[in-house]
Amino acid sequence: MVVMLSARLHTVTSALPSGRDCKYTGQAVKALPIRIISVGKKRSQGVQLVVDEYIEKLKLYCSVDDVHIRNNPKNAHDSKAQVDHEDSAVMDLIRSNDWVVLLDERGKDIGSEQMAELVGDAGNTVRMISHLVIFKNDFSNSSILSGASRLSFCVGGPYGHGKRLRERADVSIKLSSMVLNHQIALVVLVEQLYRAWTILKGQNYHR
Repeated sequence: MVVMLSARLHTVTSALPSGRDCKYTGQAVKALPIRIISVGKKRSQGVQLVVDEYIEKLKLYCSVDDVHIRNNPKNAHDSKAQVDHEDSAVMDLIRSNDWVVLLDERGKDIGSEQMAELVGDAGNTVRMISHLVIFKNDFSNSSILSGASRLSFCVGGPYGHGKRLRERADVSIKLSSMVLNHQIALVVLVEQLYRAWTILKGQNYHR
């Protein structure tokens, strides 16, 4: 039996670039699959149409998975219990070698070029995977270096993110200095991811 435990080598939350230019523009960048995990009530038809439009554009550059989790999945009456249930539902979708980006009003304030660098940096990320090997009552540990295999963006519900997800996140960013409704935050996110890829490719932004 093999049990895999992951430990992040480092966090880049405080190391996100602050300049206007993107260091990867025009260079080959590893196109990690993107998973967008959002918690909230059923999306309005208009929001879903915009999200679908930008996801189709994003698929020109990488594979994209849009996952929606209903807020308060167990109908808890207490807000803390609600966040805990949402936290568990999100964590069930996170793999050990995901590069996890938390969207949070207290996160790092970044621009479009820095979002492009975040996408580029994630493809170059190296993390430590520890293996606990159990064979005939003999316990041994070994470690290997593994690159991130997926970029996961997490949009929280009405009460924010849970403790486990906050501890697991590799990067925490905010899309605006203003507080955004989670549906608006989702629209801004998918648009900025598409914009990020046009920056990485050195292409004109197609509105």
